Amino acid sequence: MTVYILQDMGVNFRSAEEYGDLKVILPHNKNIILSSGPVAHKLKKELSTFCDDDYLLLIGDPAIIAIAGAIASEMNLGKFKVLRWDRNESRYYDIEIDLKGKNE
Repeated sequence: MTVYILQDMGVNFRSAEEYGDLKVILPHNKNIILSSGPVAHKLKKELSTFCDDDYLLLIGDPAIIAIAGAIASEMNLGKFKVLRWDRNESRYYDIEIDLKGKNE
């Protein structure tokens, strides 16, 4: 199980370790203003083995989050899981997304 941290934003992610091994994909200063190609290529490489046991930790540039969700979905037959921080409860919640609608 791997938790893919999309961007290292200088936040303590230790509480996400209960969902798997943490792996940071991009540094905090990465953006896609000039070209999305290099970032998309890096994300596709890093998420090439994404499976049902893995999570995306949604943090960073919204465009990068969108690309990562599309890639994770492509790698795992339309399904992926994300971790979303709830600041009121000070904890992560896991959310399962099924774009093919097979788990309704």
